[in-house]
Amino acid sequence: MTTRYSRFLSAFFCVFLGGLLAWHVLLPDRDRSDVENRTLAQFPAFSWETLEDGGFTKGVEDYFADQFPLRDQWTGLKARTEQLLGKREFNGVYLCGRSLISKVEPPRDGLEEKNLSYVSRLAERTELPVYLGLIPSAAEVRQEDLPKGAESWDQAAFIARGAELGGVESIDFLTPLTAHAREDIYYRTDHHWTTLGAYYGYAALMESLGRGEEVLEQEAYERRSFPPVSNGFQGTLYSQSGIHWLEPDSIEFWVEDNGLSVTSWRDGTPKEASLYDHNYLGKKDKYSAFLGGNQPLCVIKNPQGTGKLLVIRDSYADSMAPFLALHFEEVHLLDPRYYRYSAAKYAEDNGLDAISVVYSVPNFITDRNLVLLIQ
Repeated sequence: MTTRYSRFLSAFFCVFLGGLLAWHVLLPDRDRSDVENRTLAQFPAFSWETLEDGGFTKGVEDYFADQFPLRDQWTGLKARTEQLLGKREFNGVYLCGRSLISKVEPPRDGLEEKNLSYVSRLAERTELPVYLGLIPSAAEVRQEDLPKGAESWDQAAFIARGAELGGVESIDFLTPLTAHAREDIYYRTDHHWTTLGAYYGYAALMESLGRGEEVLEQEAYERRSFPPVSNGFQGTLYSQSGIHWLEPDSIEFWVEDNGLSVTSWRDGTPKEASLYDHNYLGKKDKYSAFLGGNQPLCVIKNPQGTGKLLVIRDSYADSMAPFLALHFEEVHLLDPRYYRYSAAKYAEDNGLDAISVVYSVPNFITDRNLVLLIQ
């Protein structure tokens, strides 16, 4: 390499880096990345204390990393380059053909067993029947789609452990989901089940409650009469993995909300809501169109239904709730990540007939809020 060529390369990289720095300075800072679906770091406030303990320099590093020009494009290019080199796991997400499947890490500190014990103790605190339904993720149901040698925690064994809890009835989601594994029961770019997957989950829950004969066949929903409400859903796995070249998912609403009333407690006060919040269909988090997303408490009433059901749940239940609303006079959806009071007392005060704990396995084994079940 000649001296002239070395100088040229050095000058080129200096100009390149200087250009990026100037571009960064001229561009306004972004508050949020829609692609990654998260808030971006802002320039930290300076103080001698944060400089001394390293907090300021760490904040500056995060700021430049998050506000880097064309960050989203560079992230996608990095993932594409790694794919060409044979990589199949990207930030805890496996690339499985045309789909993304999240890796399930082993639980820590025995939290999974503690959470099972909280469900058992909930059953001891109430005279109502308590049901536990653990929803397997795609990593369990579609194991054969995972890359060869890919690691993912054994969810089936844990589900079997949950089915053995004393005083608690089991809801078998694993069997029907596995039986329909080749159907579109999970989104390709998101960790949730699709409306079809939620339908099979609803049927399993109704069967466990002894009301399986009421389950409507798929044809009853006239799916062909209701086209997808969105064909541009790019979910959490799309954001997490950096794999931005897969075809977006479609979202379907099968149940009409005619004759139903929905009340939401987002800030502690009841407000009229609906089964579907169409405003989210124009946002990144399109799955939140079901019931309007995460909230402490939501109540759906159907004067034509019978029985009152409490569902202690994570976000998987949002897309299952419309099916349940067709049968029950009242469906109460309580999320312990946001609802801070006694679930047993809530069920008693509202004259409910049964309690079902419905959680995806990855959320159940990592949620530290389930301790609130024993209040």
